[in-house]
Amino acid sequence: MDKTPTNPNPSDNAAAKSGWVDRALNFIEVVGNRLPDPAVLFLALMVIIWVLSWLLSGVSFGTVHPATGEAIQVTNLLSGDELARFLSSMVTTFTGFAPLGVVLVAMLGVGVAEHSGFINAVLKKLLAVTPQMLLTPMLILVAIVSHTAVDAGYVLVIPLGGVIFYAAGRHPLAGIAAAFAGVSGGFSANFVPSAIDPLLQGFTQTAAQIVDPQIQVNPLNNWFFTSASCLLVTLLGWWLTDKVVEPRLKKVAIDGDEEDMPVMHGLGGREKKALYLALVVMAAGIVTLVAWMLPETSAMRDAQGQLASFSAPAMKSIVPLIFLLFVIPGVVFGYMAGTFKTSKDVIDAMSKTMSSMAYYIVMVFFCALFISEFARSGLGTLLSVEGGNLLAAMNLPGPVTIMGIILLVAFVNLFVGSASAKWALLAPIFVPMLMQIGFSPDLTQAAYRVGDSSTNIITPLMPYFPLVVVYCQRYVKSTGIGTLVSMMLPYSLVFLLCWSVFLVIYWSLGIPLGLQASYSYP
Repeated sequence: MDKTPTNPNPSDNAAAKSGWVDRALNFIEVVGNRLPDPAVLFLALMVIIWVLSWLLSGVSFGTVHPATGEAIQVTNLLSGDELARFLSSMVTTFTGFAPLGVVLVAMLGVGVAEHSGFINAVLKKLLAVTPQMLLTPMLILVAIVSHTAVDAGYVLVIPLGGVIFYAAGRHPLAGIAAAFAGVSGGFSANFVPSAIDPLLQGFTQTAAQIVDPQIQVNPLNNWFFTSASCLLVTLLGWWLTDKVVEPRLKKVAIDGDEEDMPVMHGLGGREKKALYLALVVMAAGIVTLVAWMLPETSAMRDAQGQLASFSAPAMKSIVPLIFLLFVIPGVVFGYMAGTFKTSKDVIDAMSKTMSSMAYYIVMVFFCALFISEFARSGLGTLLSVEGGNLLAAMNLPGPVTIMGIILLVAFVNLFVGSASAKWALLAPIFVPMLMQIGFSPDLTQAAYRVGDSSTNIITPLMPYFPLVVVYCQRYVKSTGIGTLVSMMLPYSLVFLLCWSVFLVIYWSLGIPLGLQASYSYP
C-alpha cells in the first residue's frame, strides 16, 4: 500500500540531512552501553564512597557546616564500628527508604485501574470525541495524562496516535511523533497527581536532609508547575506537529502491509456503561473528600485548622488518596465491564503491577544503601557546602544557575534513561549544593524534571525507544533509529529551550510551584 508516492527510502533521506545526529547517536550508544546497570552503578559508587571516606577521614578541610557552625569531618566508613553499623542497619535502611513505600502504595491503585481497562477506556473515549481540528492537541494531552498509568502511554497511546492520524487521512508517523512527544517528552507535565510525584519527592527529601535533617518536602511540591507545563507542552507539541514535523513527512511513503497495521476498536456498550459509572463514582469520591476537608473542624486539618501544613492529615494522606482515586473506579469498571469477575482478579491486577516493580525494588535496595552511606560519610555535606561556596563565589544570576542544572540533567539523560535512577544519583549532589546558595529543594526538583523530560525522546537508551521504532515500521518499513531521532529532535530542542525559559518566568512571577513549596532556602 502506498498513499504518498515519493522517496522510497525515507531513512536515507533523513540520514543525509542529519549526519551529525547519526554521529551523536553512535557516541551515545557506545558510552551508554558501557555504563553498568543502575543497580550495579549504585553498588560501585558505594564502594567508592567507602574508599574515599577512608582516605579523607584524617584530613582537616576547615569547612564549616552552615547550620551547626561545626567543622565538617569525613567519617571513615571502613572502620570496624562503621562496618558493624552498616550490616546491622542494612534491612531498616532499605525498608525505611522514603521513596519505596509511597511508590508501591500508589502503584497498587494505578495497577488496578490499568489492568481493569479503566484507564484505556478513558483515553479511547477522549480521543474518540475529539473534533478533527483539535486532534493533535487532544492526542498530546491524552499522552501527557497517560503518565498516570506509567506504561499505558507507551503501549497504548503512542500506537493509537498512528492509528488515529492514519484513519483521519494524515500521516501516521506524525501521530506517533505527537503521542511520543506527549508521553515521553512531556513526562514531567501532568495536572493529575501520579506515582512519579512521591517517587521524586522521596529522593529530594532524603537529599535535602543531608543539610537539614528536619526538612520536609511535600509529594505535590511541583504540582502547580507541572499542571501549567501541561498546557505549555501541549501547545508547543501542537505547533511542532502541524507546522514542522508533519509537513516534512508528506514526502515519506507509507509502504507498510495493511494487514499488519493496527486498528483502533471503539468501546462496546458494556464498556461505555462501565466507564460512565466508574467516572461517576470517581467524581462522587472527589466531592466527598472536598466536603470532608472544607469545614474548619475537619479531621483532615491540623490542630491550627490548616489544611496544607505538613502535620495536617490531608497532606500525610496524599499517597493513599492517589491509591483510592484509582483503585475504586478501577474496581467498579472492572466488575461492570467483565474484566474482573472475582476479588482474586483485583488482587491479581495488584500482583501484576508489583511484579513489574521488581526491578525498581532491586535498584532501590542498592540506592538506599548508597545514599545512606553517602550521607553518613560526610562527603555529601562537604561536597554540597564547597560546591555551594564555589557557586556563591561565581555570583551567577539565579536563572543562569538553574538553566545550567537543566542542561546538565538533559545531557546526563542521554546516557541514564531511568528517571528514578538518575535523580537518585543527582539529588544528593544538586539539592544540598543549591540549598547552600539559597535555592529550595522544590525549585531544584522542578529544574530536574524539565531537563529529564526534554531529551527522553532522542536517546535510544530510553527503554521504550526501540518499541516506538517498531510502531513506525508498521507504516514505513525502512524507519530506523536515525529516522525517529531526526523526527523527534525538533520537539526535544524546542521543549528544552521553551520549558526552561517558562520555569524562569514562572519563578520570576512568584507563582507557587506546588503544595507547601518555596523557591528559596531557608
